[in-house]
Amino acid sequence: MGFVNGILFNLRGFWLGIKTGKLLFWGLIRFLIVLIITGLLVGLILTYHGTIMDLIWAKAQSPWLTWLWYLLSWIISTFLFIFSVLFSYLISQLFFSVLIMDLMSKITEQKITGEVKEAGGISIWKLFLYLIKQEIPRTILPIIIVLIVMVIGWSFVVFGPIVTILSPCITVIFLAWDNTDLIPTRRMVPFGKRFRMLLKSIPFHLGFGLPFLVPGLNILFLSFAPVGATLYQLDLQKQEKKSPE
Repeated sequence: MGFVNGILFNLRGFWLGIKTGKLLFWGLIRFLIVLIITGLLVGLILTYHGTIMDLIWAKAQSPWLTWLWYLLSWIISTFLFIFSVLFSYLISQLFFSVLIMDLMSKITEQKITGEVKEAGGISIWKLFLYLIKQEIPRTILPIIIVLIVMVIGWSFVVFGPIVTILSPCITVIFLAWDNTDLIPTRRMVPFGKRFRMLLKSIPFHLGFGLPFLVPGLNILFLSFAPVGATLYQLDLQKQEKKSPE
């Protein structure tokens, strides 16, 4: 599946989420969690916005340079807002939202197939610890990669425009994978195999994560992303069954 299919599955999941009672309830809970954390981060950004701009470029006296300064200020503010939403999402994931995500995935799977398939012979407590354990690399890995890319951009100015585009793309790919990885994780598929599955479907995950870059609406799309991601995994399973041995 390609880039366009990624966008379509995200939109399909969002629509199914808002018209299904249980999914709507849990999606709104996730929305409120991310919104509260985002509000705190945005408040910090607004408080120190002037300091941040002074570190990047002190306001000039020339009218033309002042216009450029305000343009840069708006671009940086937009970037910081998007970053605060994505970072808030990652923080909430690491601590508690993964449980809500798994529940939303199970509700979707039950609604579509009539059953929920899980790894056998494992207690709820062990499954809970396993989900948290698997969430740590899915949360930390994109942060490390984005930081490396940003350091390269800061060290070599020529790569600055590339880094500006590449960093959010990497972030949304991993945010998308954080959702499409729910079913394989629940079924105890090894991490290495799941990561290879991601590498084989980069265009899809980039498309699925594209709505996460829309300021304002990205929190809503993030909140209901487990629904579309589960639809994607169920569709993959259906295709595998149809394909010849």
